[in-house]
Amino acid sequence: MGERGRFITLEGIEGAGKSSQMEPLRQTLLELGIPVLTSREPGGSPVAERIRALLLDRANAGMAATAELLLVFAARAEHLDKVLVPALDRGTWVLCDRFTDATYAYQGGGRGMDHRPIALLEDLVQGDLRPDLTLVFDLPPALGLERARGRGESDRFESERLAFFEGARATYLARARAHPSRYRVLDATRSLESVTAEATGLLRDFVAALAAQGSGG
Repeated sequence: MGERGRFITLEGIEGAGKSSQMEPLRQTLLELGIPVLTSREPGGSPVAERIRALLLDRANAGMAATAELLLVFAARAEHLDKVLVPALDRGTWVLCDRFTDATYAYQGGGRGMDHRPIALLEDLVQGDLRPDLTLVFDLPPALGLERARGRGESDRFESERLAFFEGARATYLARARAHPSRYRVLDATRSLESVTAEATGLLRDFVAALAAQGSGG
């Protein structure tokens, strides 16, 4: 499977339940003897977590869309430099709760920003680094918001209107259709147990396929 670690991202709108899948997926990799690190975006390193607080703070409602986009990538640059790239370089696999697909979905699909500046920043900040596998946990935004708002006070993104999340969801699904080799879309309306079973199965399949490639099978 090579010395470099593999990069796996979990994506979805609010209430999709992706964060609940991190631990089962981590345990699956550990059972397979694969060293793994879990992280999240925005955040994942000290400076990036401070930027996350700015982005999620409801007191910052009305932030310019371009400022929001630049903050997201500033956090990502720190996260990559301090956590993600060092882990991958030492052969550790990374499970990350959101990455750049979320930027295309939220700032692109949700805010209606042109995708070209997002792609430029993606190249600037990440170079050629892209996830090896992306699991998209999909559900209707109305259900996702109902779930998310049942957890307590909404953050700045959870407070957005339904149309924002409709745009984000449409972008996730469009990206998955455009690059089917990297994305796997899961129906997140089902029970947590059902989604976990599918997600861990997909991860095991991914590991098995890499092993087969490595053995020339």
